[in-house]
Amino acid sequence: MLTKKQLVFKIVLKRLWYLLFGIMVIAIAIQLYLLRGTPSRPLDMQHLHSDVSYTSTPTLLIPGQGGNTITFDTFIKRAQNQNIAQSAMVVRVSPTGQVRVKGSLKGKKNPIIQILYDWNYNVSFKPEMHQLTQVLIVLNRQYHVKKLNIVAHSYGGTEFLHAYLGNAKLQKKLSFQKIVLLGVPVEESFGVNTKYTAWLFKKSRDAEFKKLLRQVKKAQFSKDEAIYNIMGKEADQKTDGEVPNIQSQMMATLFKNTSVKYVQRWYPKTSHRQLHEKKAILKYVMQILWGK
Repeated sequence: MLTKKQLVFKIVLKRLWYLLFGIMVIAIAIQLYLLRGTPSRPLDMQHLHSDVSYTSTPTLLIPGQGGNTITFDTFIKRAQNQNIAQSAMVVRVSPTGQVRVKGSLKGKKNPIIQILYDWNYNVSFKPEMHQLTQVLIVLNRQYHVKKLNIVAHSYGGTEFLHAYLGNAKLQKKLSFQKIVLLGVPVEESFGVNTKYTAWLFKKSRDAEFKKLLRQVKKAQFSKDEAIYNIMGKEADQKTDGEVPNIQSQMMATLFKNTSVKYVQRWYPKTSHRQLHEKKAILKYVMQILWGK
């Protein structure tokens, strides 16, 4: 027979287990909601815009660290509401690289592919880089995608650059026409007080950036490839609140002696999060991707 103290302990332990189970169920429900994907809305083919270029080239949206459906939800909804582009495919990828695809690109004009990571709360971008590589391989092999546009936020862009520049096979099978990077760091040893110069790369202590420098010299770039590097600034600071501008600005050094068209633009009074939400930025990105 249990003593009073043992009985109390058993009741407390049982309640604690129920509490932990409840928290786990809520956490799973929240994560599933965040990975739901933005609903698709087909283009109205009877009311296409004369100043919009409608092609079959997909645009791949890559969220950053901790990013989910919310990251590009506003962008996708705006593109669909304006009858410019349509969400055609949602691609979910597990930490082990298992890729699950919902939707189709067949017969779609200006199709959008939304990537969602089951888990992307890692300190390093490397786990997602490997997962993204698997997504690109699946899109090429199983869905015969040979040409893509890219829009990537924060570490999503870092992942893409490392996945692409570090894989010669991908460079042969996939070409990327327009790459839009939003607050993407490529060199993380420099801080807000570092001023950009053409020779600053010689002072870099970032091994991953140095790897990119070596890889870009061997990379096989497609014709008319263009990179648009968009950065935000909070108040009069040299950062968007999370990523110092210099860490993104070093992109100019990466592509300086290549055939790639490189354009960079700053948006004042813009935070890291606002880079994928601000109306003026979304309008500019849509013009880059689909404007005539």
